[in-house]
Amino acid sequence: MKTALVALGGNSLLQPGEKGTAQEQYQRMCSTCSILCDMVEQGYELVLTHGNGPQVGNILIQNELASQVIPQMPLDICVAQSQGQIGYMFQQVFSNELKRRGINRAICSLITQVLVDKKDPAFANPTKFVGPYYSLTDAKRLKEEMGRVMREAENGMYRRVVPSPEPKMIIESTIIKDLVFSGEEGYIIIAAGGGGVPVVETEHGYVGVEGVIDKDLASAVLATNIKEKFFIMLTRVDKVSLNYGTPKQEDIDFMTVNEARKYMGEGHFPPGSMGPKIRASLYFMEQGGKKVLITSSQKLSSALEGEDGTYIYP
Repeated sequence: MKTALVALGGNSLLQPGEKGTAQEQYQRMCSTCSILCDMVEQGYELVLTHGNGPQVGNILIQNELASQVIPQMPLDICVAQSQGQIGYMFQQVFSNELKRRGINRAICSLITQVLVDKKDPAFANPTKFVGPYYSLTDAKRLKEEMGRVMREAENGMYRRVVPSPEPKMIIESTIIKDLVFSGEEGYIIIAAGGGGVPVVETEHGYVGVEGVIDKDLASAVLATNIKEKFFIMLTRVDKVSLNYGTPKQEDIDFMTVNEARKYMGEGHFPPGSMGPKIRASLYFMEQGGKKVLITSSQKLSSALEGEDGTYIYP
């Protein structure tokens, strides 16, 4: 059985400049699911994860605009809402494309909780921007009235910042593993959307907290929890590069864990760019993973043949 966990980048859902209408997202998903169906035809059993930045941002804006009429929902519930929204669209488009090709497979999206440590230092130092931009006056009002942490984002405009705690475990991982590895043809599962819903464990059980988990790292934790050995991250670039965006840019075909760690230490993979993906790759490999592939959705087919993308090996 060939299996893989595929983490879909933001461009799998929306492209820069798009408004985020349902029609735009469906169109983007059609091209993404066509590529994923190619993998199914090649015999792969898949677990899919995805981002949710634009979608959960829009939900937060909708909450804000309707706050005089209906109560605002906390961020953890908004993340769960975005998981349902994106999962519904993905499983519908994916299922339709499979049926068009004569492939009968069941697809399911799961609202996924991710355990974090209530003592994680991130809770004392929120850094992740979420939601709309505000003027200084409105930012002060939100801080005073709702206790939100607001920081300047750009050009004198402010945004809310929330914690980004480390994912420890995927709560539903056992269910996901059973569904994927349930037989000769398991289920295709969509999970851990947007990095999952962060929850902490209390004496009364799990409780949701407001925060945003890095989606690549959450995907790596999920892959580890279900004992998946092949981790694919789809992004905007075809390959990982050294000296990215400079005249000395050098694309990488493959690298070892030690080489990846060395390049990261040299500053080749900054936090706002390739850094999170390399960090997730290192975590996955250190926990027993066998290989990581980082490439664009357009190059996935050729990358699976070893002709493109960047592979990371032990």
